[in-house]
Amino acid sequence: MNTKFPIYISGDRIFSNSAKAFSIQDSKDLGEKASNKITYSEFEAFFLFETNKAEIIKSNKSLKEEEIIKELSKKDKQFTIKYPVFKALRKKAYIVKTGSKFGSDFRVYDPKLTTSHAKWLVYAVKQSEKTNWNELIAKVRISHSTAKKLLLAIVNKEQDVLFYEIDWLKM
Repeated sequence: MNTKFPIYISGDRIFSNSAKAFSIQDSKDLGEKASNKITYSEFEAFFLFETNKAEIIKSNKSLKEEEIIKELSKKDKQFTIKYPVFKALRKKAYIVKTGSKFGSDFRVYDPKLTTSHAKWLVYAVKQSEKTNWNELIAKVRISHSTAKKLLLAIVNKEQDVLFYEIDWLKM
């Protein structure tokens, strides 16, 4: 018995209107409710696919993993760097949402905190990538000015993720 629910890719939208999608959104905070549908980021959709909760469909065809990665990489060229970060944070029970409003890759909420504000702004970086100090300082300033901490997520070749929390220190 197949208990996977369908997630559809149509143009630049990723969504589902199945009852299971609404149930998962309510219990796991994956996706956003919007006009009788649940819309997903590419990371949420792939996470649901990878955890065997959903199948991803485009043009009435169920896609295989390689096809999905290719399709989602069209939406975000850094998908294969950012996804391991999303997955690592979700597996630690954090709520992970897109961070584009803040110029970051993700914003992360701690479900144990009673505040409705994100705890971190996350930037995913390939381990082999060089980071400019001025860019890093700018990211810390944005995080600080929005009352969040910066979480730098470094992804190695094996897609393991190492997190560094960066914050201002008053001395």
